[in-house]
Amino acid sequence: MKEEGFIHLCQPDSGKSCGACCGLYNYADSTRESLVDRLRNRTRIFRETVKKANDPKVFLNRIRSIESPERIYDTIHCCEYLGFLDDEEKRVGCLLHPLQNDGEDMRDLSFYGRELCAGHICPSYHFISRDEKLSLTRIVDDWYLYGLCITDIDLVKEYFRFISEGICEVPRYERFEGRLKDIALDFFSLKISWPFRSTDANRFGKYYFDGSQYMISHIDYDHLGYERSRFDKIFLSLTSSFRTPDELREGEEIIRKNIEEFISCYKTDAIL
Repeated sequence: MKEEGFIHLCQPDSGKSCGACCGLYNYADSTRESLVDRLRNRTRIFRETVKKANDPKVFLNRIRSIESPERIYDTIHCCEYLGFLDDEEKRVGCLLHPLQNDGEDMRDLSFYGRELCAGHICPSYHFISRDEKLSLTRIVDDWYLYGLCITDIDLVKEYFRFISEGICEVPRYERFEGRLKDIALDFFSLKISWPFRSTDANRFGKYYFDGSQYMISHIDYDHLGYERSRFDKIFLSLTSSFRTPDELREGEEIIRKNIEEFISCYKTDAIL
């Protein structure tokens, strides 16, 4: 049963959506450019091919014959029926969904089936607060970045914890516009542009895979001659790997400056 004031994180508005649970970011090449080409091609072929009941199977075979199957983790399924839902390519989602097919629900043909696809609720629904959800959906307007952030619980909660402590209240989601929105967006954009991102192929945020097992990565602060950073959870979410103490200090400075800039701007706006 959905809670009162339920926020649909998968499709929060007409400007963005999330396809992470469909394996969107599990391709060996998960850059924006690569995923746009993949999703755009699928959407075009689906519209050209799927007209009746068995056509999705024809579509599936064609996609598998032309797409690279290489994944980061073989144990995570990448659904070939994920594509763009709109001509503007702002929203990703299920091409088999009835809203995409004049009311006909074809999701039973997918790997997980209609029931699981329709009923799946990711951990972010449970662990990210309503205020945090409303704020993040105002901050991030881009499907690619949104999917990376909304599924990273530690990144979201740690950022809001630090700024809430600094302003002595939970920031109201209505305030995330103009300069405040830009500052917060700069922080979440680090998910893509972080300069100390590990190049290990088996890393995904704080997790790495040892065969089929999830493992949590750790930063060796002893080797760097430092105590555990207060930004440790953020660093892990950003897939950080620091080679020297100077890199660690620079990473801390990037996060600290953003948080302090947000706090200062929030307090200044409250006075005006």
